Amino acid sequence: MSSGDSHGRLTTHVLDTMAGRPAAGVAIALRRATGPTATVLAQTVTDDDGRAPGPLLEGDAFETGSYELLFHVADYFRAQGVSLSEPPFLDVVSIRFAIADRTSHYHVPLLISPYGYTTYRGS
Repeated sequence: MSSGDSHGRLTTHVLDTMAGRPAAGVAIALRRATGPTATVLAQTVTDDDGRAPGPLLEGDAFETGSYELLFHVADYFRAQGVSLSEPPFLDVVSIRFAIADRTSHYHVPLLISPYGYTTYRGS
């Protein structure tokens, strides 16, 4: 890597497995998890392709440590006209993960339905 590319980045996208398409309009928050408190680092909404419009974390802000992504899935499904129970089975999906390598690309996709989700470390 060149000296300008010494830091990695964090990206995400959301797929609606119930509808078989990208999940546009999902609100996402990224928090750095430090002990009992968490600091909000970024907030965004997925675009028409279900992707965060840019990296959630990059450059000097991209540090090793524990993080949490919060995906507001119940609001998304309600906006799609899906009938949900009250309270919904899944409201906000929380994914806690760690960044161990500051030079790598971490991609955390989320596949959602009103009653389940899957995630993995993508590329």
